[in-house]
Amino acid sequence: MIKVIVSGAGGKMGSAIIRLIKSQSDMRLVGALESDKFPSLGKDIGEVIGIGRIGIETVCDLKKVINEGDVIIDFSIPSATLKNVEISAKNKKAMVIGTTGFKDDEKEKIKKFSKEIPIVLAPNMSVGINLLFKLVQETTRVLKDKDFDVEIVEAHHRFKKDAPSGTALKFGEIIAKEKGMDLKKIMISGRDGITGERDKDTIGIFAIRAGDIVGEHTITFGGLGERIELVHKAHSRDTFARGALVAARFVVRSKPSLYDMQDVLGLK
Repeated sequence: MIKVIVSGAGGKMGSAIIRLIKSQSDMRLVGALESDKFPSLGKDIGEVIGIGRIGIETVCDLKKVINEGDVIIDFSIPSATLKNVEISAKNKKAMVIGTTGFKDDEKEKIKKFSKEIPIVLAPNMSVGINLLFKLVQETTRVLKDKDFDVEIVEAHHRFKKDAPSGTALKFGEIIAKEKGMDLKKIMISGRDGITGERDKDTIGIFAIRAGDIVGEHTITFGGLGERIELVHKAHSRDTFARGALVAARFVVRSKPSLYDMQDVLGLK
C-alpha cells in the first residue's frame, strides 16, 4: 500500500488527486497539506472537497504528517514546494512535483535535493502531453533547417496564476534545444504595433486565460504554403491526476535522482 500526502489538497488539482486516490486499491491518503491561510484549515479534507468525511485533517505543516507517508504529491506554489522538498529530503520521502512557475535557481535547489531522494518534476503529467513532447522534438528535428516558423499558443482557466504555462515553456525548451538555441534569448511572448518581419529564429509563446478551460496547447510549425499543427486538449483534470498517481508509483521504487514524465512513461 502506497501512503500518499497531497500538498495543495484544497486546490483544483489536489482535490482531483484525492478523489482519484480514494478509488485506488494500492494507495491510501494519509495527509492533506494546505497554506496557513487556507479558510478550511483543520477541517476534514473530504468534507472540504465534497466527498464526505474521510478522517484526514487539513494541516499547514508537512512536518506534522511526513512520517505517515511514502510519497508527497505537490501541486501548490513554488515557495511552498521548496519548503516541502527540503522537509522530504531530510525525512527520505519521495516526491512528485507538479507545481509550475519555478525560477532557474529554484529548479537548481530541487535538483540538489534529488541527490538525496527520488523526485519526479513535471509541468504536465498527462500521458498525451508527454507523448506530444516527443512528437514535437521529432518534428523540430526534421523541420529545423526547412524554413518553418514555430509558434506556441496555450489556453487555461481564468484562475491560473502563471503565464505562459509551464507546459508551453517546456515545449519551447524542447524546440530551442533541438535547434541548438537558448529559449530565453529567442522567446517572444507578445507583439504590438509595427513589429516588422518575423525573425525566423524566434519562438512565439502566447497565453490565453478564459473561463474554465482545463488546458489546451497548440504548437504550429508554419512554412510557406503549408503548416503543421500539433494539438492537445485536456477535457478534465483527472487526466493530470491519473498521471500524478502513475508518477507516484514510479518514484517510490526509484533511486534518488531527478526524473520527469518521460522517464515515468518510458519515452526516453
